Amino acid sequence: MLPTPGGDDPARPAGLRIGPLDLAGRVDEALRVQAVAFGLSEEEVGIRRYIVQRHMTCPGARALGAFTDDGTLAGFVYGMPNDRAHWWSTIVEPYLRAGGADGWLDGSFVITELHVHPGFQGHGVGRALITRLTDGASEPHSILSAIDTDSPARGLYTALGYRDLARRVHFPSASLPYAVMGARLPLLGPRNGFQEPHPPR
Repeated sequence: MLPTPGGDDPARPAGLRIGPLDLAGRVDEALRVQAVAFGLSEEEVGIRRYIVQRHMTCPGARALGAFTDDGTLAGFVYGMPNDRAHWWSTIVEPYLRAGGADGWLDGSFVITELHVHPGFQGHGVGRALITRLTDGASEPHSILSAIDTDSPARGLYTALGYRDLARRVHFPSASLPYAVMGARLPLLGPRNGFQEPHPPR
């Protein structure tokens, strides 16, 4: 059972330690967090286990975790440099092209998953995870997809500088539409002021 968040150190949101995560080795623990945070069935967990393990073999794939003092995983994020041949890119490319934004698929670091256990949400954990992961990216841009609704996740991404590139994107396995969002790197935060992201040239 995860402890209650606490702590006043801004470098350790909710009293957690942010650090590298062996996602392939701890995939079941990560998916338990995702299942609670995102509402996954056992069947969906099984499918995502295979997907996560395959993703972590992609060049440049990296993961970070948010850990309690005893090493329990309370949240995680992972991503990789985008490749137009990846399944996700082939789905979103027509939507982006329709809006003249398909250039975002090149030179972008994709945030594939970001999930924080509900007991630790609202304490800056998600912000710390995604910011630290993208700070280590060599790409000038980041892209991601999020359920196309007014949600805390979408609010966080907007605050970090992500802007809608396409709306009402339908993935074959999803019942709800998604939005594809893009941001210039580094993401917005205390270290820099607000700036509108611009498409790659």
